[in-house]
Amino acid sequence: MEFSQADFDRLLVAEHTRKTSEVNYAKDPLDAENLTKWGGALLELAQFQTVSDAKQMINDAISKLDEALMINPSKHETLWCMGNALSTTAFMTTDSDEAKVSFDKAAQFFQRAVDADPGNELYQKSLEVAAKAPELHMDFQKAAASQQGMGGASSASSTSTAAKKKKSSDLKYDVFGWIILAVGIFAWVGMAKSHLPPPPR
Repeated sequence: MEFSQADFDRLLVAEHTRKTSEVNYAKDPLDAENLTKWGGALLELAQFQTVSDAKQMINDAISKLDEALMINPSKHETLWCMGNALSTTAFMTTDSDEAKVSFDKAAQFFQRAVDADPGNELYQKSLEVAAKAPELHMDFQKAAASQQGMGGASSASSTSTAAKKKKSSDLKYDVFGWIILAVGIFAWVGMAKSHLPPPPR
């Protein structure tokens, strides 16, 4: 996997956020904001991992977000982040019934985030995309299956296989694109908020 400078920057920010959140958690395990940042950082870092490592990281993120929601069940940033984590889990699942359960849960979290912060366009968009997610999942699984089916093709059709792989990776980008963008925005907004000077009195 090759990283662009932007990917590398995102990776550094996410890793810094993860480490900072870990230190802060040791000081105050009941800080829902910190747990949310930690979960968001793990989701961001998962994009740069192998599939098995990514799944573990996403499960860790869900665990942190669960903790945050036990502390503050109506925190819209956490609800939205949990929706992203569940959507990502669903996309990584090959079983469509299992994926549907995760997509349904994700949609519920996105709806709760919208209810808590109705003017947030990002939450609205996530909810809209969640409705289309099962269909995107089926397309993604078909593309992945056809790509695997091409694995035994002769070298004469290597150009065709490369084109299909590119198409499949394009589809993968389309599917994950909104999640990646959303998590990236969330991470940057979180970082910006934590570095704002205190308001004048």
